[in-house]
Amino acid sequence: MVRELHGSVDELLRAMAGGRVVTREPLTKNADSLSGSPFERVLVDGQPYVLKHIGHDLDWIMRALDDGVDGALPRAAIMWQTGLLDELPPVIDHTIVAMAYDPATGHCAILMRDAGPALVPTGSSVIPFAQHRAFLEHMAAMHATFWDKDAHPGLLPPGARYTALTPAMSAREAAAGHHDPIPEYVPNGWAALREAAPQAYHLALALATDPAPLVRALAETPATLIHGDWKYGNLGSTVDGRTVLLDWGWPGRDGPCVDVGWYLAVNCDRLPESKEDAATAVRAALERHGVSTMDWWDRQLELALLGAFVQLGWSKTHDPVELEWWTSRVLPVGKAL
Repeated sequence: MVRELHGSVDELLRAMAGGRVVTREPLTKNADSLSGSPFERVLVDGQPYVLKHIGHDLDWIMRALDDGVDGALPRAAIMWQTGLLDELPPVIDHTIVAMAYDPATGHCAILMRDAGPALVPTGSSVIPFAQHRAFLEHMAAMHATFWDKDAHPGLLPPGARYTALTPAMSAREAAAGHHDPIPEYVPNGWAALREAAPQAYHLALALATDPAPLVRALAETPATLIHGDWKYGNLGSTVDGRTVLLDWGWPGRDGPCVDVGWYLAVNCDRLPESKEDAATAVRAALERHGVSTMDWWDRQLELALLGAFVQLGWSKTHDPVELEWWTSRVLPVGKAL
């Protein structure tokens, strides 16, 4: 199925409303929304929607990932227009109902059902075990759904995710006059990692500068469509038990363990079980969905954990136990690449 991209927000809302009353107002983002993208609350005859505006000049994450450059569609729009979102398993709810794209500005507007009540609450509390396990089960269902399908042009190249959260990205943002908080903090995080774990710092920085050795190693293991950002700020649970999965800015064809590694790294403070048990749960779920993991899982998982550390190791220095968990695993893997 090929989905329509409206030419403007006004056109999108006219088509959506069909003559009904539409109201719009700015929406304050919650603490888990870390991009620069602005949001609006939209009511269509009282029914709530969220309108997210993305574009290379609006969102530091898009700039970090080279998303939407040189007239290319943003990757979220590719997922919508090509029908890839329609192919997600029924247990995944992406909430998107329409999109508009203006090629003159490169801006894309994403209209979503308001899933606010279903989302994981912000904060630092451990999430319920059953909800966490449902997320992992549904992650595996998504990976199994796309297991035998080819990569789609325009999605995130495998190495791009490893160069996005680096001092070099921060330097580019500063040179361009941008002042988003995460890019401004990233160099401090890397400096703290250098002090706390110098060997791990040098390994991570080398792969963040040139991820080719890691990408080549991962390419020797199976791949599928991954979302790339299974953080709790993008996740929720519907009343009928499906998983809300928002923010399709990082999708690409890569090892399923890349999603697992990111999930364990970015949600570490709120996990209700050990990282080892969580990874084992995903493996078991893949097997239930008909994916044999015997020949590749262990190797891909260790590589994906290394990749997750390249992405987020700089954020681990506040907790020596957490940092030790990661460095003890990734240093031997990285040295052997």
